[in-house]
Order: sequence, then C-alpha cells, then structure tokens
Amino acid sequence: MAFVVACNVEPAPQKRQDIVLLAIDDHLLPFRRNLCYYLSRPRVRKEPVLVPSRDDPGAPDQLAAHFYGTVIADEGRFRMWYYPVRFGARTSELGLGPAAYAESEDGIRWVKPSLKQVSIKGNLENNAIQLLPDQRVMGVTVIKDEEETDPERRYKMVYNPIAARDRWAEPKLNGLPRSTLRTATSRDGLTWSATPDLPLDVFVELSSFFKHKGLYLAHGQGKLFGEGGELHERRGYAWVSTDFEHWLAGQAETFGLPEPRTLGPRGAAGEYDQVHLGVGGASYGSVVVGLYGIWRHGGTGVGGTTCDLGLVVSNDGIHFREPVKKHVYISRHDSPVTPVAGKDYPTILCQANGILNVDDETRIYHGRWRNAPVGPEYYGEVALATLPRDRWGAVGLIRGVSEGWVWSAPLQWPEGGAQVYLNADFAPQMRVEVSDVDFNLLPGYSDANAGTVSCTDGTGRFRERNGGLDCSVAWPGAQPSELAGRQVRLRVQLTSDGGDPRLYAVYVRGE
Repeated sequence: MAFVVACNVEPAPQKRQDIVLLAIDDHLLPFRRNLCYYLSRPRVRKEPVLVPSRDDPGAPDQLAAHFYGTVIADEGRFRMWYYPVRFGARTSELGLGPAAYAESEDGIRWVKPSLKQVSIKGNLENNAIQLLPDQRVMGVTVIKDEEETDPERRYKMVYNPIAARDRWAEPKLNGLPRSTLRTATSRDGLTWSATPDLPLDVFVELSSFFKHKGLYLAHGQGKLFGEGGELHERRGYAWVSTDFEHWLAGQAETFGLPEPRTLGPRGAAGEYDQVHLGVGGASYGSVVVGLYGIWRHGGTGVGGTTCDLGLVVSNDGIHFREPVKKHVYISRHDSPVTPVAGKDYPTILCQANGILNVDDETRIYHGRWRNAPVGPEYYGEVALATLPRDRWGAVGLIRGVSEGWVWSAPLQWPEGGAQVYLNADFAPQMRVEVSDVDFNLLPGYSDANAGTVSCTDGTGRFRERNGGLDCSVAWPGAQPSELAGRQVRLRVQLTSDGGDPRLYAVYVRGE
C-alpha cells in the first residue's frame, strides 16, 4: 500500500503551492446559485482497530485504549500514540497514562511493541512511552514536522500531563487533578525530550495539534470565562506558537454551542449540548477540516452521557464553523463501543489527531469510550471511519432545477503554473470558468471556451458514475500557465443531463 501523506502535516496529496477548495468550505467557495449541501455519511468499521490489553495486568492499557491521540502514515507504516488507562491501586481507581505507542502495516491490524521505557508493576515489557517528568499523561498529539531542519526535533508532541491545578479548573474527577499542557520533541517518535517547564499552566484536555500557515496550533477543551464573567461550559479553544518554543499565554475560542440565556443552568454539569474536547482537526493547506464532540450530559452509567461527532471547517485553523449546524456527522449509533452483555452503556465518541488520506481514501480514526462506572466494565477502544478521498460533503443541484454554479473567492494562481482537477460525481456535466476578482469572466476561459472535464482513470475508462477523485480540466483555447501569479476566481457550472452532478472538491495543483 502506498502512503499519501502523514496526518496533520498535509493530509491531501498536494504540493506546497496547491490550493484545495472543499465543497464544505463556504469561505473559499462562498457564492452559489441553485446549489445546496449534500453531506457524506462515513462508512464505519464495526470492529475496533485497537483494543486494550485486558488480559495483561502489566499493560498500560489493561482497562482502556483511549484515542486522545494521533495516527500518522510515516515511511511505509502507520504509527499511533494514544492514552492508555489501567487499574489503579484498586479496581475502583483509574491508573492514567503514561502515553502508549502502536504500529501497523495497514492501519487496521496494530502491534504494541515492547519499548522497555517505563516500568509498570515491575515489568518493562510494555508499549509505554516515557515523558519525564510526568508519570501520568492523558491526551497525546504528534506531528512529523517536515519543515524542521533539526533532526532531533523532527517529531513534535503536545500532551496533557496530569499536573498541579490552576485556580480556574473544575473539581477533581475521581479524586485526580486535571490536565495541563507540555511539549516534547523527538528524532524517531519513540524517545522523547519533554520541556522542563509547562509552556501553559492552564486547564486543557487536548484533541489535536497541527501546523497551519506557519503556526503551531494546539486544540482542546478549556475552562474559561464567558459572558457575564461566568465559567463557560465545555467548548473548544486553541493555543498558539510560532516556533514551538514560546506559546502565547492567552487562547482563542475556536468553537462552541449556544448556552442557556440565563446564568443559572450554565456550566459543565448543565444538561444541554456542549463541545467535548474542542476540535480534532487536520490542515489541508488552504483549509482545516475537523470534528467536535457533541456532548449530551447525563452522568455515568446506563442512560448517562453520550457523545456524537459533528463536522467543522476553518481557514485560519483557529475559528471553526459548521457547514450544517448541529449536524451529526458520525453517530454513536453508527459507531457503537463494544457492548457488555445485558447492559446498555452509552457510547462517547472522541475525536483527536486522526484524519489522514491514504491512497484514494480519507480515514477518520476516533475513540469509542464505554460510559461505565470506574471498574471492570470501564472501557475504551480505537475505531475507524472512512470516506472516498476528501469527500466530506458535496454541493449539488437543488431538486427540480437543471443548472447552477458555485463561484470561488479570489485565488492566487501558483507562479509556476497549475492544473485544475475536480473531485466529483458526473463531472462531465460540469464546466469550469475563470474570472478576475471582480467577477468579469475571462474570454479564453468562459462561455464556449469554458473548461471541460475528463474523468478517465489512466486506461481510458471512465470511473464509477462518470466521475472520479481527480478529474482533469482543460480549456480548449487557453493554457492555465498564462494565469501564473494572477488573482482570479473559478466558477464551476453544474447541469442536470441524465445524472446528478455532485462537486466535492476543486484542486489547483502547482506544476
């Protein structure tokens, strides 16, 4: 299997100058006529891809393998860092962390190598990672920074040590203090050097860490003040650094759900929908795609708290929005945790650094947490949902109309020239035109000279449904190289001609 790219670095098969316009991005594809969204429904693998080592009392994940973690594709293999839980001194207590590691050839069947770094119950034969000075660790998010010139810092980690509490944090959970933030670097992703000081001593539960437009961004669930000086409920925040050494002391609110109008019912214990863990995102260069947890509070055990996953996008990697508000993108009913016979424990889905493209597939690794009381039935596993590459959702014709279009924001055409491709169904029923920034169509690229779309797969055969993931666009009377360095807009026209055209993405790939 050929690997396209590692998660969080550039999850689409693109060069540095490439521009990715996803249909669900209403900032880069803002203007539409006779079109609406058709969000995709990911296909969920029923069986988990990673489960805890329940029969090994010396394993860091004896009780749960939580995906407050990361998956990347790296040099011919898949690599995972995750948050393990085992029994504490008693079966009524949780032993949290340290971080754990696994590898796979296909991303489905995983091996937990013996790293011999951490002694658990007197045994070094385990897959735990040492992150000194921290003994207890929750979320662990990793990138491979391809732009880093120092090989000792090629792999970068932001993680949650369970440390001293800040004065704004909520009460302890199960008697344990809550988490803050620390960074670490590594040459190989296995042996890590953590910073001695906490870059930020705040309450945060991490969901993702990625690099976008030159910024290092750590996303998670914070506990900060809202309107009226009251503590917010669960919602997403971002912390930022330009060099991975120095982190801004403040934070940005990234995404939240509406709160009750009155102050009384507000807060983490409020029985209304909240954002669990913030945004688990991945950068496509021009856009960030992410998932957030739709937390429905109800306590622990049967009939208790549940969590689905919603879809969000951003262009700056900080401020996120939903293509369709409150839409459940991955449901706990479609991705249920492994059950306990005779008990209907709720499923809490958890998003993290789990979005990556592999060949012609987008993979969404996520966690499934069984909301059972602390004890033998407490449990967490890692699951997988998939889409055809970049097909998060489409724009298509409103039912009953025969034509429509979508017009892009201004784009800086790559200096070296570029080729345009569509990710679409029934792509031959589409035409692509070019205008200046004032919406004046360019004669060589519009009307009778509009770009036509070819969806052959390299052997002359059309792909399924007369469409494909990389359908090339050609203008009969012009060469796209003529646009090099110019600010232009693209307009994609859709017509109903015996099919139902759906546009998922536009790629402007630098030559």
